Amino acid sequence: MRELTMKEAIREGIAEEMRRDPHLFMIGEDVGPFGGEHGLSKGLWDEFGDWRMRDAPISEAGILGCALGAALTGCRAIAEIPFNDFICIAMDQIVNQAAKMRYMFGGKACIPLLIRTTCGGYISAAAQHSQCLEAWFCHVPGLMVVMPSNPIDAKGLVKTCLRIDNPIVFFEHKTLYPNKGPVPDGEVLIPLGKADVKRPGHSATVVATGMLVVKALAAARRLSAEGIEIEVIDLRTLVPLDTEMILESVTKTGRLVVAHEAPERGGFGAEVVATVADKGYHLLKAPIKRVAAENVPIPFSPVLEQHVLPQVEDIVQAVREVTG
Repeated sequence: MRELTMKEAIREGIAEEMRRDPHLFMIGEDVGPFGGEHGLSKGLWDEFGDWRMRDAPISEAGILGCALGAALTGCRAIAEIPFNDFICIAMDQIVNQAAKMRYMFGGKACIPLLIRTTCGGYISAAAQHSQCLEAWFCHVPGLMVVMPSNPIDAKGLVKTCLRIDNPIVFFEHKTLYPNKGPVPDGEVLIPLGKADVKRPGHSATVVATGMLVVKALAAARRLSAEGIEIEVIDLRTLVPLDTEMILESVTKTGRLVVAHEAPERGGFGAEVVATVADKGYHLLKAPIKRVAAENVPIPFSPVLEQHVLPQVEDIVQAVREVTG
């Protein structure tokens, strides 16, 4: 099977859906001839032109406002925000408009809007270009939230999202873009709300998102040498959440570690912990542990950034604690 980088997989998925739907367009900063701030849309302008690859001014509010207005009229739209840190400028369009319009119009208004943005640190980009803000949007009824960790999931999820008539926030971790993985030719669709077991195990369950899936798998290889076999679950979609798979895994292992890159306080991991505490407390053989970033702005200094953000060793230590 051929291998693609995660960036290539997302680009291919978007291109396939743009060929499938002649009304689908993308709008964002430099998404046209330049190919996007991260190079993800490179080559799409050559095929689809100015009309469907719309360069926008540096105005996140304008980008989301335009994409939302188009979606309301039935024109499926992709809005690219190059860093999720800047999505704050468009919060009214996302939280107060896109998320609520279908409900407020009694289901008569469809919002086929995909908001793509990057997240994450580990590259010394400092406090304003390194955050993971996914938990904010999980809190808002009416929004779906997606966070892939590998090429095949990224392609399958972006294609599925572009066939759903609801607003979706799609988080892409910057450091995962060059990671390669097998992606089959032809149609790849992955349903929302379905997590994936990236590595089976029986000693403890590790539920992770985004970059922390990669780190959890690295921790699993290290722990395996000690005779500890962890089950790594990649949530893939945060809203809707695959509660069933999480509980099935905890039923088997009796132990749970939740890992995400965002700060611990108010992070999405707390939702997973609360869900298991509510519906599966009797399954637990040990207290649940969380692995997350420190509750501080992300430093520019590489040494300090590595200290603040969760590392493989943090997952290893958490698993050791829950397994005794």
